[in-house]
Amino acid sequence: MCDHLFLVPRNLFVGFILGWRRAISPIYGNVCRYYPSCSAYGLGAVQQFGVLRGGVMTGWRIIRCNPWARGGIDDVPARMDGNFPLSRHGFVLPKKKEH
Repeated sequence: MCDHLFLVPRNLFVGFILGWRRAISPIYGNVCRYYPSCSAYGLGAVQQFGVLRGGVMTGWRIIRCNPWARGGIDDVPARMDGNFPLSRHGFVLPKKKEH
């Protein structure tokens, strides 16, 4: 139960990003110089690293995405302790406990 409570802030932010990607991103079109797009990067960063660290990673990515940026492939790094599992809708699930 505690694992689920720990993930509530992360999943609230994931919901915000999913809403942004559905409602706002189509208005801008494909303007990101990086792949994956900044919103996709932000979603992955928050899913795997949480609101604080993932938010900082996303902010740094947005700052780097400007008209003078070279761009290119910039994937979210994998977690050293393994990535969190995701639901089919993109929300973070607790890691399975190994016995």
